Amino acid sequence: QVQLVESGGGLVQAGDSLRLSCAASGRTISNYDMGWFRQAPGKGRTFVARISRSGNSAYYDNSVRGRFTISRDNAKNTLFLQMNYLKADDTAVYFCAADPLVVKATDSAFWGKGTQVTVSS
Repeated sequence: QVQLVESGGGLVQAGDSLRLSCAASGRTISNYDMGWFRQAPGKGRTFVARISRSGNSAYYDNSVRGRFTISRDNAKNTLFLQMNYLKADDTAVYFCAADPLVVKATDSAFWGKGTQVTVSS
């Protein structure tokens, strides 16, 4: 089992930055594909970003590419999401996920409980 705990969310203004963290325990995250997902009010959970086990490859949804950066520190068992130039449309609960194969919005092995990000326009 992998336990995931997100932190770093909050209320910010459009154009501001936030850095989310996801602290893992139970197993080393170096064995897992990891990613960030978000769920806006009244909508389903959607993909934000994903990073390979080594951290050498990262993938982004078009809506965040160029503004968000996903990274991981396997030695510290932590996943990060640097979010710059935030927009009101980024308002959502952000979840981190881990999977031994590939993280997906609808099917990942482990999930955190989420952290709220609210961006005021």
